[in-house]
Amino acid sequence: MEYTVNKLAKISGISTRTLRYYDEIGLLSPERISSNGYRIYGQLQVDLLQQILFFRELGLSLEEIKEIVYSKTFDRNKALENHLAALYRKKEQIDLLIQNVSKTIRATKGELIMSDKEKFEGFKQELVEENEKKYGKEIRQKYGDEVVEASNAKVKNMTKEQYNEVEQLSKEVNETLKEATLFGDPASELAQKACDLHRQWLCYFWPEGMYSKEAHKGLATMYCEDERFKAYYDAITPGCAEFLRDAINIYCK
Repeated sequence: MEYTVNKLAKISGISTRTLRYYDEIGLLSPERISSNGYRIYGQLQVDLLQQILFFRELGLSLEEIKEIVYSKTFDRNKALENHLAALYRKKEQIDLLIQNVSKTIRATKGELIMSDKEKFEGFKQELVEENEKKYGKEIRQKYGDEVVEASNAKVKNMTKEQYNEVEQLSKEVNETLKEATLFGDPASELAQKACDLHRQWLCYFWPEGMYSKEAHKGLATMYCEDERFKAYYDAITPGCAEFLRDAINIYCK
């Protein structure tokens, strides 16, 4: 079946303006242009649009989606399986949060006693899901599924005290790193303190025995090479990602 822009917009729930923009950037072009100048979309384009919307739901940028769907190694069935797995993880997170809120309401009414560990279950799951959404693909490619799953399990098993410690340590890492970057010397005592704090922070997430100097340096390099990691650290202060990489290289010597 074929669709004009207006018909495809209606069945997909996105605007005609969005469809035209996807065409402009080469993400989703029509199958053909009719004699009267209308964009005509066929079944292949409908399936591709569905795939694009799946990826958008998972938080990928249009550039990332374009790179994926037009890759020679792109496998639509495999992508759908990955989408399904991601949706199950998201459902698990929502179900856990619902249970957590429900228990909290009952606890405030005196109907049950809720442990401190239970109070944080939903937030830990949310932290895992957020990391998967933002960086899961890169981390899994670099370290493998087994390592990532072990790391996720470690986060989920954090106690209330550990959860609070890692939150506080994350702030301390960023504050120290910002001050050290502004000072400008990656070999300075302050910069090396930031690196040590960063190592401590990593060990809350990495499985037992995973930390090594080479792994630490490799991660710091990825911070500079991946635009999302780079944006996170450069938001602390401009040039922060490269500064951290240089400082970690010195720290690991």
